[in-house]
Amino acid sequence: MTGAPGIPVISAEVIERALGRADAVAAIESALVRGVDIEHDHERIFAPLTAGDFLLMPTESTDAVGIKVATIAPGNTRLGLPKISAWYLLFDRETLQPTAIVDGTRLTTLRTPAVTVAAIRGLLAAAPAGAVAGVDRLVVLGSGPQAVEHVRTLAAVMPVGRVSIVGRTPDRVSTAVAALREGADGADPVDAASGTLADARDADVVVTATSSQTPVLGLADIRPDAVVAAIGAHGLDHRELDADLVRAADVVVEARASAARENGNLAAAAPTRAPANLAELVRGEVVRRAGAPAVFTGVGMAWEDLAVVQRIMEITRRGIAQEEST
Repeated sequence: MTGAPGIPVISAEVIERALGRADAVAAIESALVRGVDIEHDHERIFAPLTAGDFLLMPTESTDAVGIKVATIAPGNTRLGLPKISAWYLLFDRETLQPTAIVDGTRLTTLRTPAVTVAAIRGLLAAAPAGAVAGVDRLVVLGSGPQAVEHVRTLAAVMPVGRVSIVGRTPDRVSTAVAALREGADGADPVDAASGTLADARDADVVVTATSSQTPVLGLADIRPDAVVAAIGAHGLDHRELDADLVRAADVVVEARASAARENGNLAAAAPTRAPANLAELVRGEVVRRAGAPAVFTGVGMAWEDLAVVQRIMEITRRGIAQEEST
């Protein structure tokens, strides 16, 4: 499918064929290892709308420029519609001519868990008693598409044992559990079940992927050495984590600059230790304390989308070239 003459439109189906979940994690980690300047990435631009917000996410790499244009409609979850809808526009870095249009909705559900899983893998590798290569007990607070994709992406890169899905709407929880147990979209079946917040006390890893504006998880809810990834809150007035958990934890953010602008989990807590950023974690520079939880809290950054889009385009163009040569 094409848009303007010569400009490919990359659909969700093409993305599915081109890039697996583990490949998306590798794209994020590779960009960080190569030295992408996450602390000076462009700020995200929010424009209020009656039903939510426009979100514009511009950025550039050494050989490409891109922007994601997204809408955020919190009320859509009550209608059975996606909360986030988006398109991604890719341009040549030197001429600023358009080179591709990419389905941004599928990109977001692929990229967000890839970033989270890169952080979880880094925090498990930095465990005080030695690197941990799998997750025996995973609890996810939230039952939407991101909750399901976070489980599938984590299971794509390491062994995952029992999974509990915790949510406020029983039907949505049941749907998420069924999707995970059945396996689909290139994912293997997962040992998932509905759960309660109490399950988090026994979990190695807890992921919060909710739309809540107020905390859903505190220090008393988790194991002392648990890894927590909080990715649902966006904006300084939204938070998923209680201040006591953030203050007690070894904290990692995507970038300190973006966290200062947008991360409500940090704004409400004033961490006692300066947070590390994701690049430092992936490079193995983060040292975790024994007996302390570890928290990754992210809001989403523009460089992440571009890193995944460029990997998608590399694979897609390679496939087109191979088809043309046969």
